[in-house]
Amino acid sequence: MTRAFLSDSAEKILAELTATEQAAVESVRRHLEDEPDPETARGLPDADPRSESYVIDLLPEQTRGRGISVVYRYAPDLDAVLILWLIAGP
Repeated sequence: MTRAFLSDSAEKILAELTATEQAAVESVRRHLEDEPDPETARGLPDADPRSESYVIDLLPEQTRGRGISVVYRYAPDLDAVLILWLIAGP
């Protein structure tokens, strides 16, 4: 099972989200532990050849609040995911 962690900046943003938005992000984090490269993720350019970067967009209907983009990096050799940023819409 892959481990998924939040960066310091993602933790700070998470604390500022509503309870339903936090629950939606936590659901994504748990899902990434089972499947770090889900079909719902969009690939992003990554300068490090040992990792892969992705974004998962949560719609307002999923968060019962704002739309949120979960930006993360997956390192297969470490079998770990680092959620880098949470970008919350208006």
